[in-house]
Amino acid sequence: MGLLDKFKYSLARTRAAIVAQFVSPLWNAEEMERALLAADFGPGLTTEIVAGMRKRLELNPGATREEAIQAAEIEIESILQYPKSEIRNPKSEIPNIILLVGVNGTGKTTTAAKLAKHFQNQGGKVLMAAADTFRAAAIEQLKVWGTRLKIDVVTGTYGADPGSVAHDAIRHARSEGFTHLIVDTAGRQHTKFNLMQELHKVRRVIGKAMPGAPHETWLVVDAPTGGNALAQAREFHAALELTGIIITKLDGTAKGGIVVAIRKTIGLPIRFIGLGEGEEDLEIFDSKAFVEALWNSDRS
Repeated sequence: MGLLDKFKYSLARTRAAIVAQFVSPLWNAEEMERALLAADFGPGLTTEIVAGMRKRLELNPGATREEAIQAAEIEIESILQYPKSEIRNPKSEIPNIILLVGVNGTGKTTTAAKLAKHFQNQGGKVLMAAADTFRAAAIEQLKVWGTRLKIDVVTGTYGADPGSVAHDAIRHARSEGFTHLIVDTAGRQHTKFNLMQELHKVRRVIGKAMPGAPHETWLVVDAPTGGNALAQAREFHAALELTGIIITKLDGTAKGGIVVAIRKTIGLPIRFIGLGEGEEDLEIFDSKAFVEALWNSDRS
């Protein structure tokens, strides 16, 4: 299955929610508003997109639904576009350290393993650190993934200091020449000050062990939570200066519009999206494929 087909399959529920709002074969602003709201674009963003469409279509008052969709695609893709940039880290330094953060239940530990597989496929020598020491199950889960993928995992005991686990992982990664280190952290509510302070401590430990690290701090959110994912992104970014977002479980929701809302509101790149449960089902975000899949169009 090609990338566009994967996107189309995973956005099927979102696309169905959008299509259900269309009745007229002609451009209808109210129908488009309902469609975007049904897909969880949110009121403010929906108003902005429709306003842009009105301007594009003002010289074509009898525009068809297909012409309106083309206008919507242009508006949405313009929001999603982000200057292409490499994952941060001077090429002279290894490992590239990626810190994963997020609330409970977003699939963060599984995402850590999928990221590791992605970099392994690119030829990297990858190490994972199980710094979620508050859940014994998380440690075991990452170890199981490590065995399955043949990727080393640095662990601590249940209840151990997560900063200590991260420190040990960095030391091991540097001494053994690993190119990537992915640090999984415990899920925590973005509204809990003390828990967020613990994340700051982990970051400080990483920075002391390797100046300039972590090179990336990525928030993992799950699409089915819709607007709550946007609130999480705001709070985590304010607290930790995120460098990117990973959106999971896009295949299990009709709220695919949250991808666009997060990009617009937070201003950070969507780095990867989860399109399924398999180890290969984490894809680099592609705005063109996303927009085409959202409307089931083909502009290639």
